[in-house]
Amino acid sequence: MSDEEDMVVTPWEVRGKVDYNKLIRQFGTQPLTDELMKRLQKHVGELHPQLRRKLFFSHRDLDVILDLYEKGTRFVLYTGRGPSGPVHIGHLVPWIFTKYLQDKFKTRLYFQMTDDEKFVVEQNLKLDETAKLAYDNSLDLIALGFKPENTYIIFDVKDISLLYDIALEVAKRVTYSTAKAVFGFQDHTNIGWIFWPAIQAVPCFIHTKLTGEIVPSLIPAAIDQDPYWRIARDIAPKLGYYKPAQIHCRFVPGLGRGGKMSASEPETCIFTTDTPEMIKKKVWNAFTGGKPTVKEQKELGGNPNICTIYQYFLYLFEENDEELVRLSRECKSGDIVCGDCKAVLTERITKFILEHQKRREKARDIVGEYSISRN
Repeated sequence: MSDEEDMVVTPWEVRGKVDYNKLIRQFGTQPLTDELMKRLQKHVGELHPQLRRKLFFSHRDLDVILDLYEKGTRFVLYTGRGPSGPVHIGHLVPWIFTKYLQDKFKTRLYFQMTDDEKFVVEQNLKLDETAKLAYDNSLDLIALGFKPENTYIIFDVKDISLLYDIALEVAKRVTYSTAKAVFGFQDHTNIGWIFWPAIQAVPCFIHTKLTGEIVPSLIPAAIDQDPYWRIARDIAPKLGYYKPAQIHCRFVPGLGRGGKMSASEPETCIFTTDTPEMIKKKVWNAFTGGKPTVKEQKELGGNPNICTIYQYFLYLFEENDEELVRLSRECKSGDIVCGDCKAVLTERITKFILEHQKRREKARDIVGEYSISRN
């Protein structure tokens, strides 16, 4: 779908052509301005490529987080994963950025594996299946280099005794009319789904329960998850906590024509478990901004703005900004053709995934060291 009216962005569904400026207006968030980026740069040094390239584009209270930090109040990080299938590159992008923030600010990360949510929302998944997926997905997080001394993975079902009292405090202060207005619950929505936003709010506040220290949380995540934090922000002052802040990223596109990367279209996703042969096939079948023939491409040039191959360089597989500009320029001029870019991207993705898979296997031996209930 290409019309703006077709855009749908909810915590459970993203489709149509996404207008990020419209989302900022609809969700009531703030754009990530150059001024705010300069403030951030004072603390982190070189900005992460995802910041420089505006892949993170929106926020709630990032300025407040920096105000507090500059006065001596540190913050913790919180993000997560809904384990409904294998992890793909689209999931890794905000996790890589989260590690960057964790390393720069030397802070804790609370990472929530929402196996309970996926059970109540996805009709075809059993509870033991979502638990197994949560474990499997955690290997991908650990493989990115997160350290157990400051990374706490929450497996909702297993760790519910640690979460439940805070979830009740949240649930008691959120009316059904508010939840219905925010999430669009219907008469046929099961009550587990209706209660679940209270569970997702818990990691915003759990640091205080574990340490006695009241600090704000910063949540790096795609903007489709923002409705959960709106509810958490509403009730935070009533519970004596800081409002959780967010920094929102764009959706990583799939390799097909339009839409974010989604496991429901596996042929357009690069999964962390893919073989080199599978990666090559997916990349070479990807939608590009090139012309139908090499001759036309050389004469008329291509359009990198709609090319999924170029988007992959933009998001993850080209760190040099000048090289990215050169790639765009030569695409438009016809000096390079789609096969050139596909060959380079195939090599880079394959190298990345194979190295990731080695670290992923090693992670099996240390998962327990990351569990929030390990102590």
